[in-house]
Amino acid sequence: MQSENLSETGQRMKRAFDKFVDVSKMADENIGQLIRELEIDIAVDLNGHTREGRPGIFARRPAPVQVSYLGFPGTMGSGYIDYLIADQTLIPASSQAYYREKIVYLPYSYQANDLKRAISDKKFTRAECGLPDKGFVFCSFNNAYKILPDTFDCWMRILGQVDDSVLWLLVDNETAKSNLRREAVKRGINPDRLVFAARMPLADHLSRQRLADLFLDTFPCNAHTTASDALWVCLPVLTRIGETFAARVAASLLNAIGLPELISTTTHQFEKRAIELATNPAKLATIKSRLVDNRLTKPLFDIQRFTKSIEAGYTIMYKRHQDGLLPDNICVPE
Repeated sequence: MQSENLSETGQRMKRAFDKFVDVSKMADENIGQLIRELEIDIAVDLNGHTREGRPGIFARRPAPVQVSYLGFPGTMGSGYIDYLIADQTLIPASSQAYYREKIVYLPYSYQANDLKRAISDKKFTRAECGLPDKGFVFCSFNNAYKILPDTFDCWMRILGQVDDSVLWLLVDNETAKSNLRREAVKRGINPDRLVFAARMPLADHLSRQRLADLFLDTFPCNAHTTASDALWVCLPVLTRIGETFAARVAASLLNAIGLPELISTTTHQFEKRAIELATNPAKLATIKSRLVDNRLTKPLFDIQRFTKSIEAGYTIMYKRHQDGLLPDNICVPE
């Protein structure tokens, strides 16, 4: 993307640095050469194996220390990435053998969160969002491709046990909508209990989430930004933790905000907890109250604490390089 066409976030990034170079139209080889000329100490890959990723830049080894962070939830499986930034929830010590990179453990959660993420002042009503006047509102605002058959089975069993509840989904693909409605019928659920949200500006989307009662996570690919969005507006997120990086992200966020009781280890436990919270208003109210209290007191949204931690991690990485040491696992102190 050209500098003059940067998004609002891109413009903020540009203002934050002494030097900002737009290389989006340059070839990998030329970018690698520029990195060498600028004597960049640490190159960070924020895309990995995702759309518009540029692994060819890193494969040329233009920087002495190369790091994978945030965009790709897993190992790059290559010899040209030295470190992967994570936390103890995402990658327990027992899983290190499955990563080509050495792990840099941040003390709380690996995810950086923006405290300037605006929440619209607009007060949405249930009616204008297509929700019923009464009844419990489950939601999941993950992309539709994360809704696997086993996940959908689980959600339909939950709806079947909670009278008058609905499931609110962010699905703007007509084919996906019709497929999900058809599959709901196959599972004995009235398709009208699936409510589909249209896309809207982020600030408004954050505000309307306050109409929901409980966010149901997907598995095995968890909510990432969508989970932190929900927590930012004090909407509890119920997740199931798995073994892979992508299946442990929401658990990382919940641990960092002090709500580990919303982490399930099995589908049965997930279903039981969802039904319990939907049918016991007092228990859900207690969790919501803790979420409100923890939102700005626990580490998840403490950007200053996060910044100190990740900067310390980069310092340790580069110090090892300066000392002639090979990359190794690093635990950044609190």
